[in-house]
Amino acid sequence: MAVREFSAKEVLQELKKLYHPPRSFLKWDTPFELLVATVLSAQCTDERVNKVTKTLFSTYSRPQDFLDLPRRELEFLIHSCGTFRVKARYLQEISREIVERCGGKVPGTMEELLRLPGVGRKTAAIILYAAFGKVEGIAVDTHVFRLARRLGFSRGRTAEQVERDLMRQFPQKEWGRINALFISHGRAVCTARNRKCGECVFRKRCPSSMVMGRGDLAEIP
Repeated sequence: MAVREFSAKEVLQELKKLYHPPRSFLKWDTPFELLVATVLSAQCTDERVNKVTKTLFSTYSRPQDFLDLPRRELEFLIHSCGTFRVKARYLQEISREIVERCGGKVPGTMEELLRLPGVGRKTAAIILYAAFGKVEGIAVDTHVFRLARRLGFSRGRTAEQVERDLMRQFPQKEWGRINALFISHGRAVCTARNRKCGECVFRKRCPSSMVMGRGDLAEIP
């Protein structure tokens, strides 16, 4: 565990004062649309995904729609999201599972979601919190991973390790909010490059604060 000078409660209080993010930065109307958008968001910006899904969901918004859609056409529609062949395959495999095994509806438990092709804990946690109001995990994306290490809450080398560290320290009722709050701070201040430590509310106590001349925990094994 990394050393820090503030508690999880204090971090949440400060971030809540600064940011009021939605449950998800992705645009969706149904749990299935959120699932599709989250799959597309891997290694892609939310802004790009929202542009793609605006067109995609106007015609294809149900699992059966994705099964009926020729693979090459689906690849063309999602091409700009990157790794489009892999994502198209996963989307159709997920759709088949939902239609054949889940009665056409996105499952509402961590266990069931993890059984879907290509769905990991990050995606499952996002779906459960944003679509079903359940908190069964913490979605660890690149922003959450980076901030958890810089703020001293974890030295985990994998998303799974970081998630476990965060879940031990933050109250479960707040797990769902951590992703959006950390993303907001990661985009505005604690960026991957050229971070703005001088503008950070945690600048004097953060264990990786450049203002205080400290090392970057994100780079420490």
